[in-house]
Amino acid sequence: MVADPVLFRDLAYVFAAAVLGGGLAWLARQPLILGYVAGGLLVSPLTPGPSISDVHTFELFAEIGVVLLMFSLGIEFSLKDLLRVKWVAVLGGPLGIVLSIALGLATAAALGWSLLEGAIVGMVVSVASTMVLARLLLDRGELRSRHGRVMIGITLVEDLAVVVLIVLIPVLGGLHGGDILAVGKALATAAAILLPFFLLAGRILPGLLTRVAKTRNDELFLLVALAIALGAAALTQAAGLSLALGAFLAGLLINESDYAHETLARLLPLRDAFVALFFVTVGALIDLRTIATNLPLLGALVGLIIVGKFAIWTTVTLVFGQPLWTAVLVGVGLTQIGEFSFILVQVARQAGHVGADVYNATLAASLVTILINAALVKLVPMWIGRARLAHAPAPGLRSSGALEGHVVVCGFGRVGSAIGEALETFGVGYVAIETDPDIVKSLRARGVPAVFGDAAQRIILAAAQAERAALVILTVPETGRARLAVRRLRALNPGVPILARAYDLAGRDQLAEEGVAEVIQPELEAAATLIRHALERLSLPRDHVLAYLNRYRGAMEILDAGGEIHGTGLPRLHEVTLRGGDLVDQSLREARVRERHGVTVVALTRVSGETVLHPTAGTVLRAGDRLRLFGLPQQIEALLVGSDVLSE
Repeated sequence: MVADPVLFRDLAYVFAAAVLGGGLAWLARQPLILGYVAGGLLVSPLTPGPSISDVHTFELFAEIGVVLLMFSLGIEFSLKDLLRVKWVAVLGGPLGIVLSIALGLATAAALGWSLLEGAIVGMVVSVASTMVLARLLLDRGELRSRHGRVMIGITLVEDLAVVVLIVLIPVLGGLHGGDILAVGKALATAAAILLPFFLLAGRILPGLLTRVAKTRNDELFLLVALAIALGAAALTQAAGLSLALGAFLAGLLINESDYAHETLARLLPLRDAFVALFFVTVGALIDLRTIATNLPLLGALVGLIIVGKFAIWTTVTLVFGQPLWTAVLVGVGLTQIGEFSFILVQVARQAGHVGADVYNATLAASLVTILINAALVKLVPMWIGRARLAHAPAPGLRSSGALEGHVVVCGFGRVGSAIGEALETFGVGYVAIETDPDIVKSLRARGVPAVFGDAAQRIILAAAQAERAALVILTVPETGRARLAVRRLRALNPGVPILARAYDLAGRDQLAEEGVAEVIQPELEAAATLIRHALERLSLPRDHVLAYLNRYRGAMEILDAGGEIHGTGLPRLHEVTLRGGDLVDQSLREARVRERHGVTVVALTRVSGETVLHPTAGTVLRAGDRLRLFGLPQQIEALLVGSDVLSE
């Protein structure tokens, strides 16, 4: 068997273009897919210079990228998160798509397009890129915020709607009663085939994954995951539906198992490689000459996406009872199109509903809108923050407006809340800065001063009165945001000691260069070490500090304390059993035990005997669970009074 040298040369071109374009996008702090598409332009047969000879072959490779993308999306998909915003996502999502199609039809009437072209354009612009949106939210630490959950919920519903649109688009040209009946029959047949299969797979897959995990063979685990993803995609395609739907459903099955995180960890490098290939292929298909002769069309598409979608999604979010600022942020976040718009316009082109001009303009519009969207997602929250702070000072700060010698804790997640627990134990005043409005609300309800916003913004630091702080603790995990926050802090308060966390040596070195006094790494030790340094710098009694740290470490490591630790006012370990009430069937993130009561759940034991150490925010509490709690006596007492638990 002789390898085709042209194929391998083209493959080298594609990945070299991905590296070059992705590297430039990273340097410019733009989404990587912009760089990938720009790299595709460089190796396109339609542009001068080195070019790939057979784009069709790479389109087939790109399909694998779509399958892996949807598979990983299914694994990461949280039904709980979707249910929390169920009305605005499940009902608002389709409503937004219908309004986008209506807007496309109105634009067609105004510009002289055919109604079919207007409907197709409306469908294409209606779906935002989940991948781009998730990446931007992750970079800003807003994935679990209210507006983040709403946006992700809407885009997930849009992704599912894409499957229906892919089925409908080919028959739109001459749709009549017989076609509608045929589509309905095809969907019913597909459901009859797929529902029993996935119900059966849901029973078999957990046991299969358990057996594979016991082999402790990474390669075998990855191969099984790929077999599940590609097999499910092939099945849905054979049933007359899309590859993407099957991959997504397979991911949902994995999501219900105990091996979701392991599967995702093994899959991500391969997925990212094929997704890069997908976007480079998209770039290679763009014909710049066609775009240059149809600039009005490109302008119309960009206007529909930026202005039209902003108005639609802001209105829809408001209609479903979300606050104004949340609605604005949702509207801003959805003003872009991406991977599934590419798929829809390709289906429409193959069906003969649109020409090369609409196809190329759609690809170009995705680049322009993603670039504009990335800037808006960064700037609009800052503008909103200024407006809200100007008209409504943050509750929880002293009425005099002046704080002195306090601690500013930037980020109140797992690590930040542990530090807050220590500061409360010693009666040290602190202000929390957090981007999740639910956490801010819970803190303020407890009388803890909290500021909503990004700690990397000067106005947010000023609202926390960082210029008069005795200590600043940065717990935000993103090194880039932490570095920017340090620079802004130094401008406000040049001499304040700053403590920070970092995931790796490179991040630690970068923060040290910015002037951070202590950088703690890795994450497992971050909370305990930051507490020790913070309390020592505040000149608190050393024996009391060591007693607290000993008890804290013992709780975190689930060790017996070895007798009573002397000293008053220290947190303690306490075991309780859940028997019902508002904590049951909620995740720790939803229950907000730490934010509402100041108590940390350091371990839980299921009725089956399974023990979960250091439970994550996504761990769901069940009736009969035995919880080991760490907190001050009065905080634990408040939890026992406020929740239906049985104290041991």
